[in-house]
Amino acid sequence: MLRRSLFLACLLTLSANAGTPPQPESAPAAAVRPSGVMLENFDKSVRPQDDFYRHVNGAWLAKTEIPADKSNYGSFTKLADDVEVNLKAIVAEAAAAGAAKGTDQQLIGDFYSSFMDEARAERLGLAPLKPEFARIAAIEDRAGLLDYLAHANLVGIDTPVGFGIMPDAKRPDMYTVWTGQSGLAMPDRDYYLKDDAKFAETRAKYVAYLTDVLAMAGHQDAAAAAKRVMEFETRLATASWPRVDLRDPNKIYNPFDLAGAAKATPGLDWARLLAQAGIQGHDQVVVGQPSFFAEVGKALGDVPLGTWKDYLQVRAIDAYAPYLNDALVQRHFDFYGRTLSGTPALKPRWKRGLDETENAMGDLLGKAYVARHFPPQAKARMDELVGNLLKAFGSSIDELEWMSPETRREAHAKLAGFTVKIGYPEKWKEYPGLEVRADDLVGNVQRAREVNVKRELAKLGKPVDRTEWFMTPQTVNAYYNPLGNEIVFPAAILQPPFFDMNADDAVNYGGIGAVIGHEISHGFDDQGRKFDGKGVLRDWWTAEDNTRFQGHAGKLVDQYAAFSPLPGMSVNGELTLGENIGDLSGLSVAYKAYRLALGGEPAPVIDGYTGDQRFFIGWAQVWARKYRDDELRKRLVTDPHSPSEYRTNGIVRNMPQFQQAFDVKPGDKLYLPPEQVVRIW
Repeated sequence: MLRRSLFLACLLTLSANAGTPPQPESAPAAAVRPSGVMLENFDKSVRPQDDFYRHVNGAWLAKTEIPADKSNYGSFTKLADDVEVNLKAIVAEAAAAGAAKGTDQQLIGDFYSSFMDEARAERLGLAPLKPEFARIAAIEDRAGLLDYLAHANLVGIDTPVGFGIMPDAKRPDMYTVWTGQSGLAMPDRDYYLKDDAKFAETRAKYVAYLTDVLAMAGHQDAAAAAKRVMEFETRLATASWPRVDLRDPNKIYNPFDLAGAAKATPGLDWARLLAQAGIQGHDQVVVGQPSFFAEVGKALGDVPLGTWKDYLQVRAIDAYAPYLNDALVQRHFDFYGRTLSGTPALKPRWKRGLDETENAMGDLLGKAYVARHFPPQAKARMDELVGNLLKAFGSSIDELEWMSPETRREAHAKLAGFTVKIGYPEKWKEYPGLEVRADDLVGNVQRAREVNVKRELAKLGKPVDRTEWFMTPQTVNAYYNPLGNEIVFPAAILQPPFFDMNADDAVNYGGIGAVIGHEISHGFDDQGRKFDGKGVLRDWWTAEDNTRFQGHAGKLVDQYAAFSPLPGMSVNGELTLGENIGDLSGLSVAYKAYRLALGGEPAPVIDGYTGDQRFFIGWAQVWARKYRDDELRKRLVTDPHSPSEYRTNGIVRNMPQFQQAFDVKPGDKLYLPPEQVVRIW
């Protein structure tokens, strides 16, 4: 999946020290479209051959300040801000409508209104959490503790035992229960375990945060309880699997019947857990990380019940802190916003209210957004682009000299099986029985979470719904779903800088074309390639082809591991491999599709740049982004996407077409000798 990232750039004619570009292609006699590039954002003092990212985005980087309420800023966030303004109008209109109970407008309007009632939240303080605290306090034994963990799953409280409903990876036409490691408040096990001064400082701040919120909740000895909670979470972190392992679908696919799951994870009664969560008559669970859950089972037996209660109280506070009084809201933000991401200021209340309304009933907002802001002609143009990208990817499969005919046939079969979803879903999610009251924010959040979870639970025993979307149309992003072998492009991303119906094809193919290629390539990256065209987790590669693929991928791992965005921290080449393959193969295929779209005709020269140059400029523009240091540090540990600078420079230097377009020569910083150039697809 593409990460919310960025764009904003512009172009000037190449400076004198930029090298000699290839001879411009002659323009057709017909009038040409605007270039689609942002000329004012270039830094002509930086040669494109040395740092293409800053050549295209340098002026933008110099003049742009990250907004105080954001940890990073770029084209994804700029576009998301624009979408946010459109959504604000929708919710404000709904809030003022006085619509009949149960209608979309009433649900949207009253939920948003309940969040915006700051005075009521202040009066109530932590009182809305008293029923949850009482439930935790009433836990008397291990059976009661297990029952609470099932309850927490229904109301959005994170604990070590979380589960959901997904298609079975070996039988993707049927749903099953999946469970995966969870329960940590900080972003990753490294925050608890790594011997690093910055992480040690963060751990101390986390203990201080725990002490403060427990004291706010009335705990008699908050400092001691905070220490116990930290020790418990550190134990969970020690048992947690590294993120590189979590990417491997074969490692995390461990199906058991309920008796087998209980045997593999002593102390965890899965039959009781599922029954308490409302799951009856289903005798299978996929345990993502058996060793982690075995440790949780041990902890259920040897960790004092009081420590569990302290921990669960903190988890409940974290789950509902954004909806309570200002003192708690600010303390929660101080740690999770300022400390972990370096964000100076809390979002304005209306933005937070909008976020929570989306979380609760995203499809209701999506319906209204699409009706107002998604032109049908955008979908038609996207259909054309996707068709060209799929054709180009098929051609790339045929050109792979190292791939055997057997594997090539399977690859073509998978490509032919792709489903493409553009704009918005055929069917909108429903929210049956959801009660929303303008004077009950915490109750609204809790009821919405239960409705959304129970909708998922109701899938068990039914055929997999292939029409379902896992993003709302107002999301500025895109994704590939291996279990459905589908690529999905929400309406909100189909706007400049990614897609401009009025712009020349070159920048569109370098922008949304590369996004399309990126998502197609995920079906064939280091993990996506383990699924076949029907979404089945199955090894369809010959042993020889697998070895050859690993060899090419390993070179890309090494390239990215050499990048160091912060002192003492490097890009994790293994963690980011799938996204780096998506970027490299996606841009390569997008270039091929762009040449196909020209139909053998020469591309026009616009703003002094050839079609090929504008294509690569389109790619660089999309990735303009600034990060706060704490946010970048967090991403280097947790994010499978590389920082935006390397999504630009790290990719284009592996493309001979870029070297030719900008006359990159030995001695230039972006030059790679032919034997070091990586091609995956």
